[in-house]
Amino acid sequence: MSSSLTTPIEAEDATRAVVLPRRRRRRGGDDESDTRRTNWWATALIAVCSLTVFIPLYLAISVALKTPAQLAEGTGFELPWPIDWQNFAVAWQRTDFPQALLTTGIITVGSVVFTLLTSSLVAYALARNLHRPFFKGVFYYLLAALFIPFPIIMLPLVKQTSLLGLDNPAGMIILYTIYGLSLNIFIYTAFIRSIPIELEEAARMDGASTWRVFRQIVFPLLMPMNATVGILTCVWAWNDFIMPLVVLTSPSDRTLSLAQYVFQGQYNTDYTVAFASYLMAMAPLLIVYIFSQRWVISGVMRGSIK
Repeated sequence: MSSSLTTPIEAEDATRAVVLPRRRRRRGGDDESDTRRTNWWATALIAVCSLTVFIPLYLAISVALKTPAQLAEGTGFELPWPIDWQNFAVAWQRTDFPQALLTTGIITVGSVVFTLLTSSLVAYALARNLHRPFFKGVFYYLLAALFIPFPIIMLPLVKQTSLLGLDNPAGMIILYTIYGLSLNIFIYTAFIRSIPIELEEAARMDGASTWRVFRQIVFPLLMPMNATVGILTCVWAWNDFIMPLVVLTSPSDRTLSLAQYVFQGQYNTDYTVAFASYLMAMAPLLIVYIFSQRWVISGVMRGSIK
């Protein structure tokens, strides 16, 4: 008796349980198809913009693998055949590539390490004290340095580095750290002010000092900014030409950018060997980026969740 009365109710409940999930899955499928829809205008724009990188890169590789006669006969865009690998051997010898690579690597690594340590510390001190007039004045004073062109201070810089004995790779590391301070503080300060100060107050209530708060709480949260500042400093120090040219005095301290200057004469330029040296100088930085991009992406992901 009771089973006959409950059977229609159970059947209705079972019908709803079957129908409703199907509708939800269908709606979810529609939303999923919308998110997977390709924006062809954006794809075409990205493809066109990528040509601005691909065409010069192809030209550099093509010229580096040609002989001077092959380069003189065409426009430079033709495929190199036969391939002349001798250009890389000549560039290796004429630039003293191992010594120049070692000098450039020391300057770049030292600049990145000291930049991350000093810029983050100064930015943390300024970001947490911007309500005070002195710290606000220092902050705007450092930002004002962004508007000073380097050629204006180039000659006084050469004289000062010569008097202090800083016309060497150690002096270059100090200069890159100091001259990158303005932009790096601007980047760091905005991010540090977005970090909840309650995290630091809770650590201080547990007895942590200011240095320990920065080292164990703030600095790990700065991973995305550390990646950004590190990449900017690395590319700047690796590719810079003007500052090493006017500061370094010893021929044995030449960086890669200075060593490549030997291919440019007063009346002619050895383009095939020069482009081969450009590719050799670009390869280490490209390899470093390929192997470090996982840490850059993971740093951004960790910094996005505070």
